[in-house]
Amino acid sequence: MAEDNKPSGPDLSKGVSLTAFKDGKLLGHVGEDDVLLVQAGGEIFAIEPACSHYHGPLADGLVVGDSIRCPWHHACFSLRTGEASRPPALNALAVWEVERDRDNIVVRRKREAPKPPAAHRSAATPDKFVIVGGGAAGFAAAETLRREGFAGAITMLSNDGAMPVDRPNLSKDYLAGNAPEDWLPLRGEDYYRDAGIDLRLNTDVAAIGLKTRSVTLGNGDKLPFDRLLLATGAEPVKLQIPGADQPHVHTLRTVADSRAIIKAAGSARRALVIGASFIGLEVAASLRARKIEVHVVAPEERPMQRVLGAEMGDFIWSLHEENGVIFHLKDTVDHLDGLRATLKSGAVIEADLVVVGIGVKPRLALAEQAGLAADRGVSVSEYLETSVSGIFAAGDIARWPDSHSRQTIRVEHWVVAERQGQTAARNMLGRRERFDAVPFFWSQHYDVPINYVGHAENFDDIAIDGSISGRDCLLKYRKGGRVLAVASIYRDLDNLKAELEMERPRG
Repeated sequence: MAEDNKPSGPDLSKGVSLTAFKDGKLLGHVGEDDVLLVQAGGEIFAIEPACSHYHGPLADGLVVGDSIRCPWHHACFSLRTGEASRPPALNALAVWEVERDRDNIVVRRKREAPKPPAAHRSAATPDKFVIVGGGAAGFAAAETLRREGFAGAITMLSNDGAMPVDRPNLSKDYLAGNAPEDWLPLRGEDYYRDAGIDLRLNTDVAAIGLKTRSVTLGNGDKLPFDRLLLATGAEPVKLQIPGADQPHVHTLRTVADSRAIIKAAGSARRALVIGASFIGLEVAASLRARKIEVHVVAPEERPMQRVLGAEMGDFIWSLHEENGVIFHLKDTVDHLDGLRATLKSGAVIEADLVVVGIGVKPRLALAEQAGLAADRGVSVSEYLETSVSGIFAAGDIARWPDSHSRQTIRVEHWVVAERQGQTAARNMLGRRERFDAVPFFWSQHYDVPINYVGHAENFDDIAIDGSISGRDCLLKYRKGGRVLAVASIYRDLDNLKAELEMERPRG
């Protein structure tokens, strides 16, 4: 194994020629550290080569200005400072000083990592910011407020029992048994203490007082705020059939949910997944990794057709079948009687573990009770501000004016929630920054990743480049001749370029 850990490429401390670069990049090392050299404009930068999110190879990424984007999940880093400028990455990368003598490039010294600001310790302000929600948007907002130097009080209220976690992992690697528990928290407990973020878990919020500028907690306590962010997220749609309340029937949203499914999977022989959504199919793949027989029941003609189209739907269907999943499509579960699931078609499936993945619904009650404008989500401006000044919304509940699709949209994507949390935080500080990030999500099915950028609630046609069955393709979803979204399998650089194209202002 020691061989695998040897640094790769030339020793950059001894110098390397510019002619050795390929596509503006060169992977080498300084001592034991792997280092990526990147040519951007007329400058050469040296940066750690693995994304701090899931260690995607930045050598295969896209250089945009003086930043580089990860090919796997579209995180972005400053080549100058190493700072993670766009989620899903949160941690900065190391950068090195570069010396250049004409075409000879030498890298010797790693730059000192900038210390995180601790302004809240020495420069307290009377400002009180409250964040309701402990998911992607809420965490990203709290972290950004401190990163931007906000010195006031930050209180984060979460009705979950766990600290903010990397939720995509709950249906993917963690559920499959390939990721340890300590990968889940976005930050450790000490982070909140050191950053002066008052994180309150298992805390319900009962009401928002617009006149008193305060939130009322479930225990009756009132908490005043100067700025408020609602990031209440979404909750799984409950199955409304007889027997759905039995203990072996699960939904998946929280760490506790994922742990409960893992515990049940320890003794389960056969699992029934109700719903062929992304979450349902990721659960199916994870349970197959645990060698459990898996049946999927869903009313659609084929999985994922509404989002990805017929051909990609057929591919995902066959991929899961190749891995042993048994589908019961164009059917639904009528009732559950003990371990017996009776389908509308009359078929019966005996399953000792049932996971329901029939969608989620945004948690809007708090916003609606307060009288905030809503339209199938909390209506926000391009600055993510609600109809009430000083109150913002982000993540799964927010419906915002999207400049790319030219519609007001609400999406339930992890990366979108993180990016909205960051933008909302800066606007809570008075920055007036438009939220104009292009929606992005990824889904993992066995060894096949699907990346999707943009947003197409419906489409006229799909232009397919490459081979879906060959796992090398780029799909463009078009409406009225315009490309609204792009999906890809192993065309990571093309997917990044599609995102960049969608970011360009439209005439």
